Amino acid sequence: MEYIYGALLLHYAKQEINEENLAKVLQAAGLSPDEVRIKTLVAALKEVNIEEAIKSAAFAPVAAAPVTAATTAPAAAASAAKAEEEKK
Repeated sequence: MEYIYGALLLHYAKQEINEENLAKVLQAAGLSPDEVRIKTLVAALKEVNIEEAIKSAAFAPVAAAPVTAATTAPAAAASAAKAEEEKK
């Protein structure tokens, strides 16, 4: 993920996203850059309009999280306790 963040930082600073610049950003953050990952990311981003990607991601609908047993269990326990108290 830090490689993507580095590329976004370069984009925001209006710097060219290339292997050398991305490696410098990662080193400045205290990371040791992986040349293969850098090369792969730079090649993949050559075909991407980052501004358009950011705009489309900002307007993408977010799906609601499904209700799980972990979130319904406390409510069920509270209902059971209330029902038990009403019996008394």
